[in-house]
Amino acid sequence: MSVWVFILKRIIQSLPIIILVSIISFFLIRLSPVDPLAELKLNPSISKETLEHEKQRLGLDKPVYIQYVYWAKNFIKGDMGTTVTGERVSDKIKERVANTVLLSLSVLFWTWMIGIPVGVFAALNYRSAFDRFLTIFSSVGMAIPSFFFAILLLIFAQKTGWFPIGGLTSSGFYSMNIFEKMFDIMHHLFLPTLVLTTISLAGLSRQMRANLLDVLDSDYVKFARAKGLSESKVIVKHALRNAVNPLVTLLGFEFAGLLSGAALTEYVFQYPGLGRLILEAVLKSDINLVMASLMIGSFMLILGNILADILLKLTDPRVSVR
Repeated sequence: MSVWVFILKRIIQSLPIIILVSIISFFLIRLSPVDPLAELKLNPSISKETLEHEKQRLGLDKPVYIQYVYWAKNFIKGDMGTTVTGERVSDKIKERVANTVLLSLSVLFWTWMIGIPVGVFAALNYRSAFDRFLTIFSSVGMAIPSFFFAILLLIFAQKTGWFPIGGLTSSGFYSMNIFEKMFDIMHHLFLPTLVLTTISLAGLSRQMRANLLDVLDSDYVKFARAKGLSESKVIVKHALRNAVNPLVTLLGFEFAGLLSGAALTEYVFQYPGLGRLILEAVLKSDINLVMASLMIGSFMLILGNILADILLKLTDPRVSVR
């Protein structure tokens, strides 16, 4: 079986999951007590005829299962519908999805670039001062809520003025040259990336340490040392490659998890990302916008899992696409 056939097979297998997620999500959102027209009803200048027209436009006058069928048909055709404010959902998604992907890739890059070496160093220096420090850091990192850490950094940025406290770009962004634009974006990305990287780094480095300690105690590593191989070759060629494999399988879940995990962080820093958009849409019970965002999250999970499987094949020759 070729890799392309394997990818196609995984996509086909994921279709029932996507359908099930869409059904459950749609009915949970639609059956919630929040009224999508609540803001319009509170406005005394909005007439009953206008409210009735909006109710028909959004399909709220039909049974829930009919609303789902209409939504599913339109979604398959590429029409994500309109928001409660009359804007096209596809336009709202396009405005935010690139920002979320940029933040997610930044977090993944720094998490893996720092987490793997730190975990390896702690395992090779088992029970040292650094190993104990990593244990404390990982425990605190996994225990502290991301939104609380984000608020602390936001207060720090506001007090010192060293970092921007919101958005992705400065007011004069379009008048900057290419290098100034890159620095401006990285400057705005620093604090949200720091929050999410710290939370993810704690778990990744701790798991890398635990995996490598297990592998170093295995028989084939002891045999490689008995053959007279250098310690660096034993670590890199035999131990590290096998210790990384379980982490590769988690890459897909981390990639999709950033979409939901970044929502509160994006909201605190007023970052124009998809997570913040979903949170605001849920609060307004904007069905079309929430459903489109949830479908993107499902696609990200599937894409991440396929990417993890391919990377696992590359890192471990024993793995077969069959």
